Amino acid sequence: MNAKVSQSSVEPTAETLQPDELQPGPAPSSRADSQDGSDWKDPKRYLWLLGPGLPVIGLAALTGYAIAPKKLRALAWTGPALVHGIIPSLDQLIGEDASNPPEAAVKVLENDKYYDRIVKAFIPTQYAMTVLGAWLASRKKTPLADKVGLTLTVGAINGVGINTAHELGHKSSKLNKLMAMAALAPTGYTHFVVEHNYGHHRRVATPEDPASSRMGESFWKFLPRTVLGGMKSAVKIEKARLKRRGKSFWSTDNELLQGWAMSAGFFGATTLLCGPRAVPFLAAQAVYGASLLETVNYLEHYGLKRQQDDNGKYERTRPEHSWNSNHVVTNLFLYQLQRHSDHHANPTRSFQALRNFENVPELPGGYASMIMPAYVPTWWYEMMDKRVIEHYKGDLSRINWDPDRKEELMAKYREFAAEVAARHQAGDADNASVEEDGSQAA
Repeated sequence: MNAKVSQSSVEPTAETLQPDELQPGPAPSSRADSQDGSDWKDPKRYLWLLGPGLPVIGLAALTGYAIAPKKLRALAWTGPALVHGIIPSLDQLIGEDASNPPEAAVKVLENDKYYDRIVKAFIPTQYAMTVLGAWLASRKKTPLADKVGLTLTVGAINGVGINTAHELGHKSSKLNKLMAMAALAPTGYTHFVVEHNYGHHRRVATPEDPASSRMGESFWKFLPRTVLGGMKSAVKIEKARLKRRGKSFWSTDNELLQGWAMSAGFFGATTLLCGPRAVPFLAAQAVYGASLLETVNYLEHYGLKRQQDDNGKYERTRPEHSWNSNHVVTNLFLYQLQRHSDHHANPTRSFQALRNFENVPELPGGYASMIMPAYVPTWWYEMMDKRVIEHYKGDLSRINWDPDRKEELMAKYREFAAEVAARHQAGDADNASVEEDGSQAA
């Protein structure tokens, strides 16, 4: 796909694609007649409340458990049940929604403060739920199994909270960035605001990006690489930014230090309130929550690679460099993060205006449905490896390979890749013949 690109004002080094060069899917046909888009009504306007509703569900579940810990023990496991069971099941039941808002309505959507309030509404309940979870887990009478469930429930919802931080962190105002770090503070992953915006968006779908997984790389191999690589990248980026301003790394303007201080303050205050037995709970839920973020990172660019020219320069980021999904329930909970191609094309575009595009890589399920397969390498490879090869029409040289397994996997898939390439070549030849016949007839 040939396309023009522009530099993002928020990520000045990110290479992104101009939206008017993409091929968006169909816009809803109803009530889209107004030239300024003011007459168009968002059919999901109130369904987006499922996003900030998630910590409300968590808080209600923990409150129920606190009232009747013996009769309502199952409520301790609400988070894992939602993330790994209920949401994937609803995705399969309800299906996909590929519709887009009309282009004329995008500006109206972006300027509607209702959506911004929805995102920010997640944070207060997130904090209340986390503190209540810490208190319950620190009680002597709480059974160990229940403590595990409480930890996973709070960690799961704080992991989804990272997506709230993702949405706010792409906004230019200092307040939004501070609120993004506030959403990240319970997981201790505040460096994400720096690394994601100025590291991942610049290096996405390249072997140099710690947040882009490689074909043949298991999630368990990817996890330490992305955690350590992301932290190292964030420190390097922030050091360079402060140096350009003539300031040291230990300056109060250091966004990493600001975020770490938020996490330390939250953990410290919660420990003072709930006692030292809350510390293992806080640490474990943070690890689980952060791991969910990295699981989603693993899904988003698996095996996809921007190609290099003869000088080694990478091509611009294009829609083909992200895996997408239109499963509606996960999109409602994750602020349409699954429309990932448009996000990389327009990093500052708000979630309610993100669009589906035709002919982009599609996952076989929603993000929530793909988390469990990601944990089991053989299951994941069975679902995804041939899909990557199909995307590249059998050209194995275009894939972002795990270097430790490249030769092994190229040998394994050589015959399949040849079949795919032959099929696509035959299809291209048929299309060319049809076009030639049509031009002659004209």
